Amino acid sequence: MSRWKYHPTYIRIKYGCKQILLPLIIFQFIRTVFVPTSFDVILLGLLALLYVAVILDWI
Repeated sequence: MSRWKYHPTYIRIKYGCKQILLPLIIFQFIRTVFVPTSFDVILLGLLALLYVAVILDWI
């Protein structure tokens, strides 16, 4: 039986993704507001979905 639910390296990577994704989402949102291309909108949606997935432990 494992001592932890998740491997410590996985938890460290997940915490790092949380810290990196929020500033990226804010930057992408500002960029999308000023120069809205379809690529920017899709990228913002994917980043937001990934952030929600990390927060809600879907990943």
